[in-house]
Amino acid sequence: MDRRRLIATGLAGATALAGCDRREGHTFLAADMHPADYPTVAAVEEMGRLLVSRSGGRFSVKVYAGGQLGGERDTLEITTFGGLDLNRVNLAPFNTFAPLTVVPALPFLFRDIAHMRHALDGAAGEEILLSLEQHGVVGLCFYDSGDRNFYTTRRPIVTPRDLRGLKIRVPNSDLYIAMVRALGADATPISLGEVYQALVQGVIDGAENNWPSYQSGRHFEVARYYSLTQHVIAPEILVMSRARWRKLSADERDLVRSCAQDSVPFMRRLWDARVQASRDVVLASGVMANAVEDPAAFSALMRPVWESFVTSPDQRRLVDTILSL
Repeated sequence: MDRRRLIATGLAGATALAGCDRREGHTFLAADMHPADYPTVAAVEEMGRLLVSRSGGRFSVKVYAGGQLGGERDTLEITTFGGLDLNRVNLAPFNTFAPLTVVPALPFLFRDIAHMRHALDGAAGEEILLSLEQHGVVGLCFYDSGDRNFYTTRRPIVTPRDLRGLKIRVPNSDLYIAMVRALGADATPISLGEVYQALVQGVIDGAENNWPSYQSGRHFEVARYYSLTQHVIAPEILVMSRARWRKLSADERDLVRSCAQDSVPFMRRLWDARVQASRDVVLASGVMANAVEDPAAFSALMRPVWESFVTSPDQRRLVDTILSL
């Protein structure tokens, strides 16, 4: 039995012990790759507090943070098996089999954080969440992951020309690889934990991420130019196992969904505070942060990327809906 199935079996047993009878309630088991003090972890815990309060103690949540149960692809598989009840994951693991999740990950789709929140709090976000049930999970809500920007060791990025010839670390994602190549740089997929050393050794010339990751990974100590391209403003997502969802009554489903959605403003307050704190630390260290000269010059290079990844009428319609907001 491989590790994922072993974990799934163990968690399924824990789920049974936590109480499966509706009259007795249930402790929902949740996973998150982020550490215990991260805003998404705190948000799922807030959802748990709301559940306890609104259900009279019948429902609660136990979060396994810090990647205790494996990587996001592993825990997502466990969730679809029914071994986990709740899972906070990035959109990337969904992109290969849930086409609508590609849309909010498109580079230069959202104008800013406010545009992203407005779109995903509305009909566009609801459509993406509803599309997941056929894949074994139920989409409950979106959490913020901030705006991603380029940071480099050699020079600031002011125009797309400044990226030419640079080796830029990207996640292991076809979409990110295509984006960086379209901007003229050499996309280098490596794990996040290897970025600091790769920057120190000159294996890469830069990377891209949000302010908190740039700060907490100490990448700002080596890559001293942080350029505000805001090229991706993709959210993260909280899902529930479809197997668990179907064991709930209609009223219980409404309760779970409302508690999840009511945890979103809580998460955003924590996230905004964390972004500000990280920015303050980074700028106080002497990092040079710069705006780009012409954002449209960057987004104009994304046409072939969008054409490659937006291939269905439903995806195109969703893109148009978001752009028109």
